[in-house]
Amino acid sequence: MEKKTQSNFTCNFATTSTQLCKKQGPKPQYPQCTCILNDPIPADDLDVTVTIRLGDTFLSEQIKMINCSSIQGQPSFHLCQRCIRAGCGWRQNSCSWTSDAVSNDICTNIEQFGRNFSEPEIFSVSPSVVSFYGRNQAVLSGRNLRDVTRVRIKADLDCDPKESPVLSNNGSSLTFHIPSTEAKGLVKVCVLLPDGSCHGNFTVTYQTSPACTDITPSSSWRSGGRKVTISGTHLNLVEGITHSPTLQEVMPLMSSSYQTLVYKTPAAKNPPVSSSNVFLKVANKTLECSKEITYYPDPEFTSFTAVKEGKDVRITIQKKADKLQITEAELLVVGIQNEVEHSCIIIPEEINKMTETFICEIKDLQSSDIDMIKVTYGDESITLNASSRRYFLILLIILLIPITLVVVFVVYRRQREQLTVRMNKLMENLECDIRNDIRQGFIDLQTEKADLMENVGAIPFLDYKHFASRTFFPESDSLIKLCIKDIGQDVEKVELDQHCQKFSRLIQDQLFLTTMVHALEEQKSFTVKDKCTLASLLTVALHGNLSYLTEVMEVLLKDLMQKNSAAAQPKLLLRRTESTVEKLLTNWVSVCLYGFLRESVGQHLFLLVSALTHQISKGPVDCVTEKALYTLSEDWLLWQAQDFSQLKLKVLFAVGSDGEVSEPLEVDALSCDTVEQLKEKILNTFKTKFGFAYNTSIRDVNVEYERDGSFLPLQEVDRGSEVIGDVTKLNTLRHYKVNDGATIKVLSKKTHPPLSAQGSVKDDENFTGKYFHLIDPDVEEDHGKNPERKKLKLKEVYLTKLLSTKVAVHSYVENLFRSIWGMTQNKAPLAIKYFFDFLDAQAENMKITDPDVRHIWKTNSLPLRFWINILKNPQFVFDMEKTPHLDGCLSVIAQAFMDSFSLSEIQLGKHAPTNKLLYAKDIPKFKQEVKAYYKQIREQPAVSDAEFKDFLNGESKKHEGEFNEAAALRELFKFTQRYFTEIKEKLSSNGAPAELLEQLQHVKDLFDELKSCSWN
Repeated sequence: MEKKTQSNFTCNFATTSTQLCKKQGPKPQYPQCTCILNDPIPADDLDVTVTIRLGDTFLSEQIKMINCSSIQGQPSFHLCQRCIRAGCGWRQNSCSWTSDAVSNDICTNIEQFGRNFSEPEIFSVSPSVVSFYGRNQAVLSGRNLRDVTRVRIKADLDCDPKESPVLSNNGSSLTFHIPSTEAKGLVKVCVLLPDGSCHGNFTVTYQTSPACTDITPSSSWRSGGRKVTISGTHLNLVEGITHSPTLQEVMPLMSSSYQTLVYKTPAAKNPPVSSSNVFLKVANKTLECSKEITYYPDPEFTSFTAVKEGKDVRITIQKKADKLQITEAELLVVGIQNEVEHSCIIIPEEINKMTETFICEIKDLQSSDIDMIKVTYGDESITLNASSRRYFLILLIILLIPITLVVVFVVYRRQREQLTVRMNKLMENLECDIRNDIRQGFIDLQTEKADLMENVGAIPFLDYKHFASRTFFPESDSLIKLCIKDIGQDVEKVELDQHCQKFSRLIQDQLFLTTMVHALEEQKSFTVKDKCTLASLLTVALHGNLSYLTEVMEVLLKDLMQKNSAAAQPKLLLRRTESTVEKLLTNWVSVCLYGFLRESVGQHLFLLVSALTHQISKGPVDCVTEKALYTLSEDWLLWQAQDFSQLKLKVLFAVGSDGEVSEPLEVDALSCDTVEQLKEKILNTFKTKFGFAYNTSIRDVNVEYERDGSFLPLQEVDRGSEVIGDVTKLNTLRHYKVNDGATIKVLSKKTHPPLSAQGSVKDDENFTGKYFHLIDPDVEEDHGKNPERKKLKLKEVYLTKLLSTKVAVHSYVENLFRSIWGMTQNKAPLAIKYFFDFLDAQAENMKITDPDVRHIWKTNSLPLRFWINILKNPQFVFDMEKTPHLDGCLSVIAQAFMDSFSLSEIQLGKHAPTNKLLYAKDIPKFKQEVKAYYKQIREQPAVSDAEFKDFLNGESKKHEGEFNEAAALRELFKFTQRYFTEIKEKLSSNGAPAELLEQLQHVKDLFDELKSCSWN
């Protein structure tokens, strides 16, 4: 067992610089490790790491090795103790290496140093509470302190106590520096004697560093000496105050407490009017205050007058106007008469801020002949001599101007003062309103977060045929109805099917179809709208054979690329929809990416739309213009909104006709909401809470407000509605004095018909001209009747609402963007990979080496052509209505999405549009993600023709029978019939076979015959 233990026992001595032990040293013998030191031995202390292994167990210890010869100096008891504790030997009053056993008793034989120390005691430490920056010149009081050399400060769990040297010592008190620390709490203080023993046990508390919040007054005269009060926390820990730029000059404190301290300002050394930063001196740290001191020139007292009033003398002192706002407590006035000084007491209520005069009184003075006065402020004093009698005579003559002019002057001055007072009051109110608006905007910005409820219910996806038809025919409801086979639709006649089948076989010929497209596009009367209709009808007619449609699209795209290349404008390819193939590409991408849209992107798009709608409704929304306080678009920003308050209402739903009601439902509303908006919020809250819509539409719902035990009906407009000119204001909850926590009852008009039937005011054809809500009409009115409307509103103040709205929905925007360019299992959809490879192949064939051209082609074909259309039109994907306001917000997001694919760097300045500035900081990050997305697609393995053909056939079969192909073919033939001659000539010029021309003529004859039969 001992041999086994010996073989598993090793030890190592390591340093960071030198080889410590000799290699020929003895092997470790359990349980001892031996190290024979190399020569020479380092003169300085050395940090040594000792590592011991016993089997699988490792022990490591850090030790400090001291060179015995480095312990030098005059022989003393303390030096001897240090030598012995280092493991060295004390021989003949010097420290040296030794292998003999050593003992501390040997040090007691040094007679001249073997003195006995009196045990010191600590009575107090001042201050005993300091910040974690420490304290300079702390005072420790006690007894028997003469022999103390250092002061030790140690926390309970501190393994390495701190020691401070003694700065001065008189036996009963000493000064030292309390060191800094990294944490608050209590530490123990003891004093060290030369023998290394520590005595006493006093507690010092470390607290948070001081902080200042306000400075009163915030200005000083240049000569300094003005008493200034700083407000804040932990100010009793401050040692002094310094001002910039002379931080070395420390101003002592006059008084200090936890929340306030008072000091005198130093003299300024800067220009006449300047600002100086204020710093708190704490130990060796200077902490800057958030406020500044502004220096102005010293006050100038110009003259004084003395008037006898009863037994007292009243002195009026004139001073030049300044911004110092001196108070009576800062002035000391003394009147001098016959070289005798008399104290002059300042009357506070007599201080005139408008004329800069001070009035004081000297009590019980016989004569008003004051020779001079002495005014003291801060550390400065000035003397004013009495004016001569000649001066008073001239002043009297000036005052005796003709009475008419005096009266006019007095009246004018009085009116001007009144006007000044009114203007100052108005400006103060205006400044206060603007400050409140800016502060509220800042609060919204810092505290805004998305609080969209998780229960958004089932996502109302449109089925494929309705999605596709809205994408194919966004501006033609008639074509949508014509090309969709809905349940119950009549079956087309057999004769028509036969004619359509022949025309269908004709367009299945690629030469005919491409020639027909080119022939139609060459006609000046064939508009861009006709081209888009032609592409969408072809998509419907050939939906059952998507692989053939893809081949036709590729041929047409190659022709378009050659046309653009010939014009030396390859970067403009696919930027707009001005040709049939560009619209055909849009439809093709929509068909191929519908599955990806529904499975990966749809949920994120719906959450974003829901978050935007929820955020818009959180603040005031003008019922007439639909502008809102919370929006992403500056054009839809409601910056004219008046003040509002949030309400939580208890809503009861009437059950049956016997007066029974449901359990209360809590609904959030605003005091500025109209009755119509209240109904919408009630029904939306009902749907969000229960997952299904209320069984009565908003037009068939009445609401009542409980007041004093009875219910009062709420109407959009009633006899008490406010009228300005010919325009009526819609009633709000504030109009009905609905308070927070009020009870609202919801009634159905069918079961509880109202006494006076009132339709919705929105049904009025001139709704926007007859009514207004939050934005006042442009008519003259008396603002005195409604001072709330008189408040000035600045649009720029409310631009922060755009940013707070962006913050609230930003996570939804990021999730949506990354769901689009994210790679599910590191693999892009087949259609995207296939088409991007097609574009790369065409660029190589055309010898286009510029990578920017390929990037632009891909961007124009996928994000610009498809995703932007989806982002701006969620009603294409979901069963929902898109309001103009929501469209404005989605346009801002779509712009940010498109900027993420741009290769150009846009320089934005202060005049840049807000929709560009809103996402300016996010665009660079998105651009990097887009580049990585394109790179991953490029590096993805190619899609084989067979694999992609199977995918297209699967899409065709999946949606078989959902479109009315016969109706689409009939509409297509109308274009063929209109330009029949041009198409036929184009086929002949392209060398089309005679059989193809005969088939075309035969189809025309069949359709003409069908038209003739229908006419007969």
